[in-house]
This record gives sequence, structure tokens and C-alpha cells, in this order.
Amino acid sequence: MTDRLHGKRIALLATDGVEQVELTAPRDAVLAEGAVVQLVSVADGEIQGMNGDIEPADTFTVDRVAAQVSVDDYDGLIVPGGTVNGDKLRLDDDVRYFVQAFVESGKPVAAICHAPWVLIDAGVVKGRTVTSFPSVWTDLRNAGATVVDEEVSVDGNLITSRSPGDLPAFTAAVVDALAG
Repeated sequence: MTDRLHGKRIALLATDGVEQVELTAPRDAVLAEGAVVQLVSVADGEIQGMNGDIEPADTFTVDRVAAQVSVDDYDGLIVPGGTVNGDKLRLDDDVRYFVQAFVESGKPVAAICHAPWVLIDAGVVKGRTVTSFPSVWTDLRNAGATVVDEEVSVDGNLITSRSPGDLPAFTAAVVDALAG
């Protein structure tokens, strides 16, 4: 722990169906560097983590609801993946507004695996270079993004990765951007 992120407030945006390791690895990395993390979701209560799409994992307590947060509350945004998580998040108006405002603010926004679906529906990928889980690539291209097959892509304030196998590179890029 180097305390590189002391005083930074990070929003972790997720809901039921989140790929647990894609939530816990970046969360633990920024916590280890001294950041404060709040789990933001579509509703109060708890969300269900998953190992893959069918094996339930742990539950996580929601700190704030997307309808009640502002970009001004945070220094960075992390959106973990999971097929169900990404699909549910992108359907929520408050989530889309929050993500769009975050990207437009210039503050770091990180999305991994299926989370770039949320970026598509927030209207923020056109003209950007990104990566994701391969099944999302066509959707990203159709939304006007340039897709690369790399473990992590950094395009300005937007950080994206493909899958849990890319978590070391993803979390390192997230911490660097937030410390930046």
C-alpha cells in the first residue's frame, strides 16, 4: 500500500449479476491505495455477485442509489462486468445519465468485460478506442467505437478491458489514472 489514492472517492457501479472478481479486484486495489469506495446500484439493499453467469457468489451491500448520486460526489468510476450486470445497468435511465456525465467530466471511467454495454447505451463510445469481452465488439463498432483486442485500452479518461484474465493490467491502469 502506497496511499497513492488517499482522499479519492470512487463509485463502483454494479447490480445483481455482477462478475464478483471484476467487482472485488479493482475495489480492493483502490482501497489498498487509500481510496474510499461506495457501491452504487439501481436500488437499495444488496446485490448478488456471480462466478460466471450461473453460479451465485457473495452479496454486497449497496451504499448509494444511482438516482441519488452526482459526478461531483466522486473522483472516479469503475463499472465491473458480468453479462447480467451489464445488461441490467444499461437499461436504467439514472445509470446511463450518471455514466454519460462521468465520461463528459473528464474524470477516469473504467469498464471491464460486458460493462462497455453501459458505455454504449450512455452514448459515450463514438470515436473512442475501447476493448471488451469479444461478444460486445460488434455492438461497440455499431456505436462508432474503434475496438482493439488488448488486455487494457486507455483512451483519454476511458479505461476498458476484456475479461477477468486482464484484471492485473486493468487494476494497474485504474490506479494510475486515479492517481494521475
